[in-house]
Amino acid sequence: MTLKLLFEQLKDLRKNVTIPVLLMGYVNPVLQFGVENFCKACAEVGVDGCIVPDLPMVEYEEFYKGCFEEHNLSNVFLITPQTAEERIHKIDSLTNGFIYLLSSSATTGKNLEVGDTTETYFSRIKNMNLKNPTMIGFGISDKKTFDKACSYADGAIIGTAFVKAIEDGNIQESVSSFMKKFKG
Repeated sequence: MTLKLLFEQLKDLRKNVTIPVLLMGYVNPVLQFGVENFCKACAEVGVDGCIVPDLPMVEYEEFYKGCFEEHNLSNVFLITPQTAEERIHKIDSLTNGFIYLLSSSATTGKNLEVGDTTETYFSRIKNMNLKNPTMIGFGISDKKTFDKACSYADGAIIGTAFVKAIEDGNIQESVSSFMKKFKG
């Protein structure tokens, strides 16, 4: 897979898709493609934003923020339970979309377990009165975990469960089955 191929595949995206679309990936392919070229291609196909977890906040602010803004792209930053309050406020000031709250420092695909430590973390973020909405990700696998996450944030990000649903077979059937799972 390459970014060139991805943008070719997305060229007709907005003929059928009206919801916001974000790309998630690593910074190295973006740098190789060229940040200006990447932002321009995103705008041309109708991508609304990006989640680039390994893009340093300082580099984004100093070198790339203007390009993202020029092409109306949101850059979504991630925070973890270990992220300092000062950094969270800085992320909030640089964000024009939402903030991605990792439910833990674990890898993706784990089930959401809300214990005392996680509940304290979610409550701490909720009580910070950030200007941007927050979305909890990692471990959102069914309606119960989705609802739990949404009780602490503005929404939840469903990643691994969605990919697994697609891998299980027919995309249309998988998406339909997936939606039923989250509607309860």
